[in-house]
Amino acid sequence: MPKEKKGKKPHKNKPTSRKYAKYQVHGDSITRARSCPRCGPGVFLMVAKDRVYCGKCHYSEFTGKDNKT
Repeated sequence: MPKEKKGKKPHKNKPTSRKYAKYQVHGDSITRARSCPRCGPGVFLMVAKDRVYCGKCHYSEFTGKDNKT
């Protein structure tokens, strides 16, 4: 039984990185999204509906609930 040849794998397109969405350009200045206070600049916080979260060190801040009476 002869061995099958292993050729090059076909190229698969990958989605673009979302890290560029963390920066905003306003005229000549660039503003970064919020970074983790433990890890320092370069590690961004995920913004969810009720919290911000760092995936590297698991730091999280919860936003207060609206008082509905």
